[in-house]
Amino acid sequence: MLQIRPVSDLRNKFPDIEKIVNTGEPVYLTKNGYGAMVVLSLEEYSRLTDHVELALDRADKSAKESTDRMSHEEVFGSLRRKVNAR
Repeated sequence: MLQIRPVSDLRNKFPDIEKIVNTGEPVYLTKNGYGAMVVLSLEEYSRLTDHVELALDRADKSAKESTDRMSHEEVFGSLRRKVNAR
Protein backbone atom coordinates (compact mmCIF):
# COMPACT_ATOMS: atom_id res chain seq x y z
CA MET A 1 0.00 0.00 0.00
CA LEU A 2 1.28 3.47 -0.89
CA GLN A 3 2.69 5.17 2.22
CA ILE A 4 2.27 8.96 2.22
CA ARG A 5 3.18 10.72 5.44
CA PRO A 6 3.83 14.28 6.60
CA VAL A 7 7.52 15.07 6.88
CA SER A 8 7.04 15.57 10.64
CA ASP A 9 6.52 11.79 10.91
CA LEU A 10 10.17 11.34 10.01
CA ARG A 11 11.09 13.03 13.28
CA ASN A 12 8.13 12.03 15.43
CA LYS A 13 7.53 8.47 14.24
CA PHE A 14 10.92 7.38 12.92
CA PRO A 15 10.53 3.73 14.06
CA ASP A 16 7.29 3.46 12.07
CA ILE A 17 8.93 4.90 8.95
CA GLU A 18 11.96 2.64 9.41
CA LYS A 19 9.74 -0.43 9.72
CA ILE A 20 8.00 0.40 6.43
CA VAL A 21 11.15 1.08 4.41
CA ASN A 22 12.79 -2.07 5.77
CA THR A 23 10.06 -4.06 4.00
CA GLY A 24 11.34 -2.60 0.70
CA GLU A 25 8.52 -0.09 0.31
CA PRO A 26 9.21 3.63 -0.09
CA VAL A 27 7.60 6.24 2.14
CA TYR A 28 6.55 9.46 0.41
CA LEU A 29 6.85 12.50 2.65
CA THR A 30 4.84 15.68 2.22
CA LYS A 31 5.37 19.21 3.45
CA ASN A 32 2.37 21.51 3.56
CA GLY A 33 0.42 18.98 1.51
CA TYR A 34 2.94 18.77 -1.34
CA GLY A 35 5.41 16.01 -2.14
CA ALA A 36 8.79 16.75 -0.57
CA MET A 37 10.88 13.56 -0.61
CA VAL A 38 10.96 9.79 -0.66
CA VAL A 39 12.58 7.64 2.01
CA LEU A 40 14.03 4.29 0.93
CA SER A 41 16.07 1.62 2.65
CA LEU A 42 19.73 1.46 1.65
CA GLU A 43 19.10 -1.90 0.01
CA GLU A 44 16.24 -0.56 -2.11
CA TYR A 45 18.21 2.52 -3.09
CA SER A 46 21.15 0.32 -4.14
CA ARG A 47 18.83 -1.92 -6.15
CA LEU A 48 17.56 1.13 -8.01
CA THR A 49 20.94 2.74 -8.66
CA ASP A 50 23.60 0.01 -8.90
CA HIS A 51 22.99 -0.60 -12.60
CA VAL A 52 23.49 3.12 -13.25
CA GLU A 53 26.85 3.11 -11.48
CA LEU A 54 27.88 0.00 -13.44
CA ALA A 55 26.88 1.62 -16.75
CA LEU A 56 28.81 4.79 -15.89
CA ASP A 57 31.89 2.73 -14.97
CA ARG A 58 31.68 0.92 -18.33
CA ALA A 59 31.30 4.23 -20.17
CA ASP A 60 34.34 5.67 -18.38
CA LYS A 61 36.40 2.61 -19.29
CA SER A 62 35.25 2.76 -22.91
CA ALA A 63 36.10 6.47 -23.12
CA LYS A 64 39.61 5.81 -21.85
CA GLU A 65 40.16 3.03 -24.40
CA SER A 66 38.92 4.96 -27.44
CA THR A 67 39.24 8.38 -28.99
CA ASP A 68 35.80 8.12 -30.65
CA ARG A 69 33.38 10.76 -29.39
CA MET A 70 29.74 11.50 -30.20
CA SER A 71 28.05 14.87 -30.26
CA HIS A 72 25.03 15.68 -28.14
CA GLU A 73 22.80 15.38 -31.22
CA GLU A 74 24.18 11.93 -32.10
CA VAL A 75 23.69 10.57 -28.59
CA PHE A 76 20.19 11.89 -28.02
CA GLY A 77 19.10 11.24 -31.61
CA SER A 78 20.07 7.59 -31.18
CA LEU A 79 18.20 7.38 -27.87
CA ARG A 80 15.09 9.02 -29.35
CA ARG A 81 15.07 6.53 -32.24
CA LYS A 82 15.30 3.62 -29.80
CA VAL A 83 12.53 4.98 -27.60
CA ASN A 84 10.25 5.78 -30.54
CA ALA A 85 10.78 2.35 -32.09
CA ARG A 86 9.07 0.67 -29.14
